[in-house]
Amino acid sequence: MDKLTIVKVGGKIVEEELSLAQLLNDFSTISGNKILVHGGGRSATAIAARLGIESKMVDGRRITDKEMLEVVTMVYGGLVNKQIVAGLQAKGCNASGFCGADMDIIRSVKRPVKEIDYGFVGDVIDVNTSELRLLLEQGVSPVIAPLTHNGKGMLLNTNADTIASELAMALAKYFSVHLIYCFEKNGVLSNPDDDNSVIHYIDSALYQQYKTEGVISEGMIPKLDNAFRALNSGVAEVQITNANNLTRHNARGTVLKLS
Repeated sequence: MDKLTIVKVGGKIVEEELSLAQLLNDFSTISGNKILVHGGGRSATAIAARLGIESKMVDGRRITDKEMLEVVTMVYGGLVNKQIVAGLQAKGCNASGFCGADMDIIRSVKRPVKEIDYGFVGDVIDVNTSELRLLLEQGVSPVIAPLTHNGKGMLLNTNADTIASELAMALAKYFSVHLIYCFEKNGVLSNPDDDNSVIHYIDSALYQQYKTEGVISEGMIPKLDNAFRALNSGVAEVQITNANNLTRHNARGTVLKLS
């Protein structure tokens, strides 16, 4: 089974010139099939402010009203996505930019209103693996913005971590999928105040032990829950690491496996 590497990078990494340049260089050197999923939230917030549009957040999650949907579509699907694609093309990587609506790659449903109305936010319900496989077979590296659609003409803002994991799970039927979450820390830390306290390997049993002992807590739990969900759905390996370690095999951050 061919290998597929899916890399998810946070907004900060793709929005700063130096970190973006490093990312483009490293991603372009990954061999074989690869997909890049990106964010861009800080740019969306900054451009919204310039347009006089207030950004509303609840527990770190963006409320996407009609005006904000227009902003994130412009920023994620346009500015950030095309900067990444152009940069990868300059590195000899045959990248092409997409959102979920392009080629009907990712469909979602508008999140139902419960305690909070998140507005035009989507929850993924389907990944079009046939179209993605055609692209990969042609040597194309899709660069996917965190926007999906409902199949009825509505674009929806969608969490980039979720998009990456949904892509990984759907494509695990056809590839040996390695999912890499890149962010500013070096990996999962045993001490949140010590950037060098990286836990280099976690399996299912260790994860339960670390949660019970309080070694892993708060915001890292949802990330790891999603990671193990992906592993239980056939993804070969999940890696959580600093973007600077993307191609450095001696500094791999945290590797997650079932056992």
